[in-house]
Amino acid sequence: QVQLVESGGGLVQAGGSLRLSCSVSGRTFSDYAMGWGRQAPGKEREFVARITSNGGTRAYSDSAKGRFTISRDNAKNTVYLQMNNLKPEDTAVYYCAAGESEFHLRFWGQGTQVTVSS
Repeated sequence: QVQLVESGGGLVQAGGSLRLSCSVSGRTFSDYAMGWGRQAPGKEREFVARITSNGGTRAYSDSAKGRFTISRDNAKNTVYLQMNNLKPEDTAVYYCAAGESEFHLRFWGQGTQVTVSS
């Protein structure tokens, strides 16, 4: 089993930045592709970003492209999401995910709240 714990969420003004972290335990971190999703109130969970196990390939949603950066440190068993130029519509609970494939992220964390004020 894989355990994922997110941190770094909070309240920020529009235009500000946050860096989310996700610490992973339970299995060999470098075996897993990782990703971030988010869920805003009243909406379904949506994909934000993903990264392959070796960090060689990254992908982003259209809303995240150019503003968010996903990265990983396999020595620290941690994946990050750097979020810049935040907008009120980025307000959501952000979830970290892991999986054997970047297209099948089946382990999820409990989430961290990000609130962007206008």
